[in-house]
Amino acid sequence: MNMEMDTVTRKPRILLAASGSVASIKFSNLCHCFSEWAEVKAVASKSSLNFVDKPSLPQNVTLYTDEDEWSSWNKIGDPVLHIELRRWADVMIIAPLSANTLAKIAGGLCDNLLTCIVRAWDYSKPLFVAPAMNTLMWNNPFTERHLVLLDELGITLIPPIKKKLACGDYGNGAMAEPSLIYSTVRLFWESQARKQSDGTS
Repeated sequence: MNMEMDTVTRKPRILLAASGSVASIKFSNLCHCFSEWAEVKAVASKSSLNFVDKPSLPQNVTLYTDEDEWSSWNKIGDPVLHIELRRWADVMIIAPLSANTLAKIAGGLCDNLLTCIVRAWDYSKPLFVAPAMNTLMWNNPFTERHLVLLDELGITLIPPIKKKLACGDYGNGAMAEPSLIYSTVRLFWESQARKQSDGTS
């Protein structure tokens, strides 16, 4: 995974995305974790907006939704949002990644802003996903197949954890804590930066 030279001298640009899981209630917390260290922009799918607490997002984080995709586009040559966000970002993190959005990405579907960014992603740049779903959905054979496809794309999995889920079941499938997602990405970024500065990347 390549990092451009100017990323060593400026803050990393992190694109955080939420899909339609109850774990999106933690999305504001995730944005706060990253905004202390990086420039952050956020994307929320339509279904995630049932859970994202928009007023509690950091003031310096812009939240983009599906409605923003074409609202500023009038003619050929105007910027296309999913392309502009892909160009801007150094790293993308989808947290939570729902079973539905996992299936869409694995199948190459791009029917909303979030999945359009993923379909247009430059895989020389890191993309992390933190799934969140019911235990039986996580254990479903489709999930394993979809995760294999994501791994082949070069997408990095931040695995879910075992706990009591929002539905009341206990088991694996809860999104990793925002602090763990943040530390995982930051450690990766800083190790890549060290390699680049040492000339060993």
